[in-house]
Amino acid sequence: METKGRFNTALGPNTFGFDAPGRFFLNLEAPKLYEEAIRRNEAIVAAGGALLAETGVHTGRSPKDKFVVRDASTESTVWWDNNGAITPANFSTLLADFKAHVKGKDLFVQDLYGGADPANRVKVRVYTEYAWHSLFIRNLLIRPELAEVLAFTPEMTIVDLPSFKADPARHGCRTETVIAVDFASKTVLIGGTSYAGEMKKSVFTYLNYALPAAGVMPMHCSANVGDAGDSAVFFGLSGTGKTTLSADPTRTLIGDDEHGWSNSGIFNFEGGCYAKTIRLSAEAEPEIYATTQRFGTVLENVVVDAETRVPDFDDGSKTENTRCAYPLHFIPNASETGRAGHPKNIVMLTCDAFGVLPPIAKLTPAEAMYHFLSGYTAKVAGTEKGVTEPEAVFSTCFGAPFMPRHPAEYGNLLRDLIAKHHVDCWLVNTGWTGGSYGVGRRMPIRVTRRLLTSALDGSLAKADFRRDPYFGFAVPTSVPGVEPHILYPVKTWADKAGFANTATKLVGMFKENFKRFEAHVDADVKNAAPTAQVAA
Repeated sequence: METKGRFNTALGPNTFGFDAPGRFFLNLEAPKLYEEAIRRNEAIVAAGGALLAETGVHTGRSPKDKFVVRDASTESTVWWDNNGAITPANFSTLLADFKAHVKGKDLFVQDLYGGADPANRVKVRVYTEYAWHSLFIRNLLIRPELAEVLAFTPEMTIVDLPSFKADPARHGCRTETVIAVDFASKTVLIGGTSYAGEMKKSVFTYLNYALPAAGVMPMHCSANVGDAGDSAVFFGLSGTGKTTLSADPTRTLIGDDEHGWSNSGIFNFEGGCYAKTIRLSAEAEPEIYATTQRFGTVLENVVVDAETRVPDFDDGSKTENTRCAYPLHFIPNASETGRAGHPKNIVMLTCDAFGVLPPIAKLTPAEAMYHFLSGYTAKVAGTEKGVTEPEAVFSTCFGAPFMPRHPAEYGNLLRDLIAKHHVDCWLVNTGWTGGSYGVGRRMPIRVTRRLLTSALDGSLAKADFRRDPYFGFAVPTSVPGVEPHILYPVKTWADKAGFANTATKLVGMFKENFKRFEAHVDADVKNAAPTAQVAA
């Protein structure tokens, strides 16, 4: 039986060949998906109108349970040091079992785009077991116009079945949870997890694999654009301020997570945002907070009052990774097209908990590639069990879990685009100053915003610069509106010897981490490494 909806009726809903499925719910919009989610006891409505769901034991991604089919086409193109492998035979068995698992089960179907650039997008059909997952992915990917839906022919298929339990012996995986990606057939199978973010990240994984072959650079970044068309890209790992700093009320938001850079400019992969809500407040992030108070937004694992259902965003008892998923147009200054011209500036954000990096530094193309491949940030004490002092984290390309190809491939693409389009590149420390975590203080947000404003309006590139004696990059000597000493990290430390020891230690960490890339980069990139050659 088929539930009618917006759909290409010439194809029929079961293009995937499921075994005796129940009903198909085709391209339902938020009101009907709310009704189905509530009727099936998947979710409740929170005060303000958002749909609230819980993801069970999986409150985040399961990167160790993600596998790529290793076949003749991927053997030499996938970075196997970073990606788990599954055999074609195991995937075939898994696929057959997925098709059989849906016998008698209702499925929700969404036809969507991954990529705002028509020349570089993928048509994705997403089958989900849960109604709220269907709303989630409808919010996060790009929703076609009605005429496009009625003529939609999928190129990529995602099947999301939380109730499916994988068998490691039978399917060649690790646990009962599995995310299996076959680039040849453009098929993704997700089982044993209710964490909805696996779906959108699977689309990114495919685009991150396919686009470089077409000369398009995929980027784990946020992006915005000024009134003059001067776009900017913000790379950064979780906790560095990527979403917050790109949500500038004076600039148009293009997107907050994944973008491509083609010969025509930059474009969003998504049609929505997936923002963290832990300790979210109307005062600090009014635009994001407002989305949590309206119909159509999906809240994940947020604690609410049992009677009033008012969210408590300060409560992390279920997880620190509480989230909200909403369409991009819920942000007042969001781009209608998801596209912009070539960036004028690239910003690499790092939360340096060691407190030795300057608040901003200007990078050459070679230095930009070095720091892009390094992908440095730091954990602070108390964020994870056993972390008692700052701990360096290096996630290459600022998004290693989603990078199927070798990092050097992305790095070379980025460097070529930077040089071709004369982009200014900046490394921005949103972490600590005046000492390491526990001694120093967090970099003042007003300082970061002032420096970014100067960088994006072009004035900072014209400033006088000094060469940092430890890390080698160029640091401005003065910036109007910023206290001079904060641009010289050593001057903010009372313990000068402690600063020298800490900076030298971090330089060593950079060098040790980069050894794995040295055989894949040119001499100028190797020479962009920190030196720590400081006079006694």
